[in-house]
Amino acid sequence: MAEVLKPDLCIIGAGAAGRAAATIARRHGADVVLIDTGVETGDSLAAGALPAAALAAAAARAQSMRTASQFGITNDEPRPSFRAVHDHVQWAIAAIAPGEGVEQLRAQGIVVIEGPAVFVDSRTLKAGDIPIRARRFVLATGSQPHIPSIPGLDQVPSFTVDSIFANTHKLSHLVIIGGGSIALSLAQSHRRLGAMVTLLATGPLLPDFDPELVEVALRRLREEGVAIYADVEKIAIQPRSQGIGVTAQVGPGTESLDASHILIADGRQPNLDGLGLDAAGIRRDHITPQRLALGKTLTTSNRRVLAIGDAAWPDQSPQSARQQAARAVEHALFGQKARFDVAALPRLVAVDPEIVEIGLTELEARRRRKADYRVLRASFAENGRAIVSRQTLGTVKLMTDAKGVILGAALLGPGAGELSALFALALRQRIAVADLAELDLPEPSFATVVTRLGQIWRDAAKPDPWRQRLLALNRILP
Repeated sequence: MAEVLKPDLCIIGAGAAGRAAATIARRHGADVVLIDTGVETGDSLAAGALPAAALAAAAARAQSMRTASQFGITNDEPRPSFRAVHDHVQWAIAAIAPGEGVEQLRAQGIVVIEGPAVFVDSRTLKAGDIPIRARRFVLATGSQPHIPSIPGLDQVPSFTVDSIFANTHKLSHLVIIGGGSIALSLAQSHRRLGAMVTLLATGPLLPDFDPELVEVALRRLREEGVAIYADVEKIAIQPRSQGIGVTAQVGPGTESLDASHILIADGRQPNLDGLGLDAAGIRRDHITPQRLALGKTLTTSNRRVLAIGDAAWPDQSPQSARQQAARAVEHALFGQKARFDVAALPRLVAVDPEIVEIGLTELEARRRRKADYRVLRASFAENGRAIVSRQTLGTVKLMTDAKGVILGAALLGPGAGELSALFALALRQRIAVADLAELDLPEPSFATVVTRLGQIWRDAAKPDPWRQRLLALNRILP
């Protein structure tokens, strides 16, 4: 029998989150075992947000050629090379992707074991035939695209949100099945690159985002030619000698589509099967059994086992996964509580214009704070940078308590992702909205929409009684 390994920390999964946790723990001097199960974790830079952003950047260039006349330049219909677009996406991934492979990790003193992993009891895991009895375990197994049960889907080739970025051919009519942020982003990008695009969502579109902002973004996609159907009751796929047939029941009617390609963009689910969770006493969420029961802490129902990255909450960015990794390591090695508030993460919909939400939504503020909340609005139509660049579609909504402390923000507009950093800091530091008016920002810039919110708050505020008294006193003094 192989010798039992007894490291300080054993990490299951060698994706972005797992590698980050291993590197951080080793930096603290811990004995670390990292198990590379060979399963795609989906949290690498080759999947998800980064390649979608690279594709969107190429699509934005194409769209700017179509709309150049508003700046006095002749419009032109772009002629994209899909091989070249593919190469651009892969170049972006290679330029940003971390360079820590297995050998680099081993050079740091991390023990890397390649093979499947399974818990045999609450304190022991087997990696192949090697038993591991670590002080703490971290699940960083990532996620995989969720494939819905659709009649005929298994009879035709289809893309997932991971495989679509390997495409090098023109897509004449792309049917996207899904209604989340990645589905909308890919729909707009492929439409701008010349494909016909139809989006079929079996439920509402972006149900967790502000409906007012979502409606504006959907209107833009429809104007650009994306056919969008929400709350589709039934979808069926029929293989054909030429192309793919898709039927969708929309309300009382049925839509029949002739597709060239199918993209499944129906969210992600954690890679949790085959890990022996029951033997380890690790419970799944009773509402969503595909996920772990975690709450706001990164610890599972087995106090020795933590979860990070997509294994904890799917559809995270590599950056948030790395932040979780740091907190999980602090908890595992030093006992610091590894609390992680999902609501505090910026939630991005990478369409044009972008949607970003952070903190409480307006609906959540109304439900939790009752009458003790305010909603402030500032429009990009009044922003100098937006006006000169003809990107005036958008608004910023800010939720505060009665004293002006920021509770959440919802943004739709150009550069919303970058602007969300200001609100992330405001939420973390509990900054009041009036303080935003004091920011010295360059003009023109999209960011001045933030100072505008502070000015709106001040304009609506009642006069300070102490200042009123001081003013009255000054009037009678010589």
